[in-house]
Amino acid sequence: MSLLSSSVSISRYRVTGKLPEAALEYVREALKQNAVRDIDNDPVEQSVGWTPLETPFQPDFEAASIVYGTAFVFSLRMDKKTVPAKILKKHLETAVAGRLAKTERNALSRMEKAELKEEVFRRLLVRMPAVPHVYDLVWHYETDDLWFFSNLKAANEALETLFTKSFKISIVRMFPYTAAEHLCDLKSHEKDVLMKLSAVPMQEGGGHA
Repeated sequence: MSLLSSSVSISRYRVTGKLPEAALEYVREALKQNAVRDIDNDPVEQSVGWTPLETPFQPDFEAASIVYGTAFVFSLRMDKKTVPAKILKKHLETAVAGRLAKTERNALSRMEKAELKEEVFRRLLVRMPAVPHVYDLVWHYETDDLWFFSNLKAANEALETLFTKSFKISIVRMFPYTAAEHLCDLKSHEKDVLMKLSAVPMQEGGGHA
């Protein structure tokens, strides 16, 4: 999801580590090393990596701007391929028939059929175009706040994994509990009380029955 969209979903994170002194060069190099890889001609189901905000389909961090004010701004891109089940079934049946005709047999073993299915699946993957999903993020490096423009579970999990791999520091998602723990300087016994609290459902109208 783009931060320039008319409506957005945002996940807030706290960066728990510190960057080296040459932060800009360090971040740019990490983005380059973990840029998204094109998989349109590969038998791969998914590719996850970084890409520039302004040119999400041309992941060139040499020329891209990644600093806006006191924030690093770039995007996470997830490219996914799927092979529809009916297409796989059609091509598999054709491949099985061809194998039987070639070997002059009446049936394939379970293992042979599984291997042939995998072979057909990989061959179809090469031909399938990848569908890109782009999610922007804003990393306020002075305050250690990070805003990720998605609430999707798969996107957030990919962000958390790739961020730690790329920058060698971690991020913690800010739910009400984690936000209170990080921002309120709670004492040990206060943290224990916080962890025992449970959510209270809201009711419309605010009155009592």
